Amino acid sequence: MRETLEAVAAGDLTPAQAEARLRGYATTEAGRFDAAREHRRGIPEGILAEGKTPAEVAAMADAAVDSTGRALVTRADDETAEQVRAYMDQEHPEATVERDARARTVVVHADNYEPPAVDADVVVVSGGTADAPAAREAAVVAGEAGPRVETIEDVGVANLTRVLDELDALRGADVVVAVAGREAALPPVVAGLVGAPVIGLPTSTGYGVGGDGKAALLGLLQSCTVLSVVNVDAGFVAGTQAGLIAIGVDGSRDEGDD
Repeated sequence: MRETLEAVAAGDLTPAQAEARLRGYATTEAGRFDAAREHRRGIPEGILAEGKTPAEVAAMADAAVDSTGRALVTRADDETAEQVRAYMDQEHPEATVERDARARTVVVHADNYEPPAVDADVVVVSGGTADAPAAREAAVVAGEAGPRVETIEDVGVANLTRVLDELDALRGADVVVAVAGREAALPPVVAGLVGAPVIGLPTSTGYGVGGDGKAALLGLLQSCTVLSVVNVDAGFVAGTQAGLIAIGVDGSRDEGDD
């Protein structure tokens, strides 16, 4: 504790960084940011923008950058993304701010932030263009864990040759996130073609009796090919799981080198 307090007094640590080191989280007016999650789980905490005001999200992002060197914001609308960018321009002018409007994510890296490097490959494959919001959210989140991430879009099984054309890339992955709506046929098909773990991500791109992702979710839960399943439109969860698997793959390679 004394070392931390001395670092604050010397200006080497901000109060937010000191609090995060001592308590494991940083406190803001908008809530508490779990600054220790990356060390505890291998992935950073995501700041969910839904249900928060743009100012609250910006304050949380500031605490994240201040205590960990980066911020990952999900489900951010345009107003929230702009407020985060404006806040960073003022408080962290050297930081990089990347906005993916389709994924609804904002990623901030401080100028001295060193991203993790994970020797593993994640492929995010989606059935249709309408699945892009969930698929891209998964790709952004997985990428923040450190692995190489490739996105393959619009290869739904209505024309199976589109999947087969991407078979080399799919089989080269260490983990696959397969994203589909309607009846979600794509993930079970992919899971039957590759040796890597497959995470099925159902989306709400459907209508009728099984619309809003219900048929997609139930179809994946009933899959006869082995895969894991996350909730409807849960790109953050799927990307997190893919990142954790990738970290495990990288660790097993390191052990093999020993």
